Amino acid sequence: MALEAWYMDSSDEDQRKPHRLRPHQPVSLDELKKLGVFHWRLDADHFDSDPELRKIREERGYSYMDIITIQKDTLPNYEEKLKMFYEEHLHLDDEIRYILDGQAYFDVRDKEDRWIRISMSKGDLITLPAGIYHRFTLDETNYTKAMRLFVGEPVWKAYNRPADDFEIRQKYVSSLQGS
Repeated sequence: MALEAWYMDSSDEDQRKPHRLRPHQPVSLDELKKLGVFHWRLDADHFDSDPELRKIREERGYSYMDIITIQKDTLPNYEEKLKMFYEEHLHLDDEIRYILDGQAYFDVRDKEDRWIRISMSKGDLITLPAGIYHRFTLDETNYTKAMRLFVGEPVWKAYNRPADDFEIRQKYVSSLQGS
């Protein structure tokens, strides 16, 4: 199944619902690339021996990796963490996630500050550029298992919006001017 993305409605209903804008407005992979969001479709059943994943990690310098399972039974403070992940924020480094099982959503802001929802499922690897405002949530299945990748040591710090004074945010916004 191909990665699917769309513009979101403004409903306050459960964050785990699809929130498709009506009429539906899909967003292509090319449009996501213009925002600095990149996607690969990989073989999650063989992630530990996948030559394509190894190549991506080597080319991009993703030296650190861990795996997190997000579901009520396995993640301490599940509800609090889900709320925290859904707060609009940015990071000073790229965010790289590879869905090994289950499903989830990443929401990113476009150039006009509108929300785009990216539906991720098993086999999807995504990179969000440093400085992009985004948030994360599960879908209604309430389960995902994801690999987290980093260049060097992991940095878990998120800066909630507004964080426009960060140099990385200004650099990111400047990068959008040419696209």
